[in-house]
Amino acid sequence: MNQFQFVACIAERDILRYTPAGIPIVSARLEHRSSQMEAGIARLIEYEISALAVGEISGRFNQAELGQFFQFNGFLARKHRNSKSLVFHIVDFENVSESALNILDTGAKNGIR
Repeated sequence: MNQFQFVACIAERDILRYTPAGIPIVSARLEHRSSQMEAGIARLIEYEISALAVGEISGRFNQAELGQFFQFNGFLARKHRNSKSLVFHIVDFENVSESALNILDTGAKNGIR
């Protein structure tokens, strides 16, 4: 099974373009930051990931506000057939409420910054 779900903000987004077959596509860079427990110790997790929105979802993704946090659902695939680099393919996304963003607080309680 190849399913990936996380909360991230849209850091950068390219303009909407079309494949030679006429399919709309938008490339972007997503940024994630959270505190996760591993072996009983809180770890600060930060990463950037390349992402693609292909087909119908690309129009909605193209209108999403930069810097806004969303919960993304999708899968990982190679960037190109022979590439070792991965790209996150967005299947769906939704706004994250303010209360849910408090979960992303990496601060005072555990000393991680």
